[in-house]
Amino acid sequence: MTGYTEFRQRLYRPRVPLLWWLQRRSYLVFVLRELTSVFVAWSVAFTLVAVHAVMQGAEAYRRFLDWSATPWVLAINVLALLFVVFHAVTWFNLTPQAIVVRVRGRRVPGILIAAPHFAAWVVLSALLTWIILG
Repeated sequence: MTGYTEFRQRLYRPRVPLLWWLQRRSYLVFVLRELTSVFVAWSVAFTLVAVHAVMQGAEAYRRFLDWSATPWVLAINVLALLFVVFHAVTWFNLTPQAIVVRVRGRRVPGILIAAPHFAAWVVLSALLTWIILG
């Protein structure tokens, strides 16, 4: 039986600076990619509010348009657009690590996996632009 000791075992925990993620580009990209999820959530919420306003009728939709035309909402939406594009690009660049395809025992190059995602994004964006703008 061990007796009382005033010393207790402590784990070594090195101090980590608050801005550790600024030390390497890969850390910065990682933190920014995680931050983009906030702007993706904003975009989803904004779209849901727009759909709700449309369902409520012309007057509610007019109020929504007036609110969404305020400078601070426009600024948030421009910032959200930039972060959502960054989010999409970084995730599409990660697809070769998530989707490993082997043909005849050899791994398919990453560009052949990521490129179709980017191509589909461009085609769908062009299609939506054509539908919206006529």
